[in-house]
Amino acid sequence: MAWRCTGATNAELIANLAKNGIYHSERVANAMSRVDRAHYVVNKANAYEDSPQHIGHDATISAPHMHAYASEHLLPYLKPGAKVLDVGSGSGYLAAVLYHLVTSPSGTKGKVIGIDHIPELVDFSTDNLKRDGLGKAMEESNLVMIAGDGRKGYPREAPYDAIHVGAAAPTLPEALVQQLASPGRMFIPVGTSRQVIIQVDKDEQGNVTQKELMGVMYVPLTDRKQDAQRPNL
Repeated sequence: MAWRCTGATNAELIANLAKNGIYHSERVANAMSRVDRAHYVVNKANAYEDSPQHIGHDATISAPHMHAYASEHLLPYLKPGAKVLDVGSGSGYLAAVLYHLVTSPSGTKGKVIGIDHIPELVDFSTDNLKRDGLGKAMEESNLVMIAGDGRKGYPREAPYDAIHVGAAAPTLPEALVQQLASPGRMFIPVGTSRQVIIQVDKDEQGNVTQKELMGVMYVPLTDRKQDAQRPNL
């Protein structure tokens, strides 16, 4: 079970995720090992708990097991040199993992674009990524964090080999499907009272198929205006 994956260190957390069958790829293990979750959370004492954590502005960093699931499911499209869009990039943690997955030790560099509608979180993620040793990747524009409405994607850099969405859309955003490469894959939570992760695949001919993977509970995918209208609970 995912809740058993909590560790005392980053290495122990990642090892426990593997022990519990959350991921199976050595590439995912290596990428997650290069990203210290303590750089991306507010409460450092709980950095290696396998649970979502608040990062301010009604946003959370997803539980590590969900980041591992996402990386594993998107892996066939995360080849060195690939281009990835991370919608609702929040703290920047998964953007960092994705960057390591699309960048090879031999020097082939992919590109990851993180988009979040909360400017303060974009600033937060930028600082986190620099603290985690990815300042050069940002300077070279291979890792870019921008403020914007992620539901509309980021057409300027499309198409994307892989798209990850870190908040739940009420329905599948057509703009994101359109920006998916052929072939390409998206990992997205969809729904309101009942939410599921949907794997969206687009083949070489542009045909789109959907597959439900698991039930989840994510914060909603919104914009700045909707956030301002949400009641404080």
